[in-house]
Amino acid sequence: MAIKVALSSENGKTVHQHFGQTTQFVICEIDDAGAHFLEVRRNLPSCGTANEDGEIGHNEDRMGRTVALVADCRAVVSAQIGQGAVARLAERGIQAFVIPDFIDQALTRLVNSGALDEPVRPNKRWLLG
Repeated sequence: MAIKVALSSENGKTVHQHFGQTTQFVICEIDDAGAHFLEVRRNLPSCGTANEDGEIGHNEDRMGRTVALVADCRAVVSAQIGQGAVARLAERGIQAFVIPDFIDQALTRLVNSGALDEPVRPNKRWLLG
């Protein structure tokens, strides 16, 4: 069975962005033959943006759009991710992973961890980095 994974990567080579600051996701598919690149999806970051009062912080509307952007994926891999985002992803059945590494190495570590076989839990982020 093929599994889609969204990786936080501005440069398309490394997982180096915090989930809330992700400007784009590299979407890959993992199947029995290995990992395959599918596409790049641009994103408006939800952290470090101005809220309704003009204060820099966290934008809930953008967080919702970011989660919707990766809703067809089974996993998200970032360099870091907060518990609020972990819970929002879990609501959609998406597991959160922290694996700061080159994309190909992060995907290998993800597959080898066996964590994709585990059930999604609202407060669980996997630290594989």
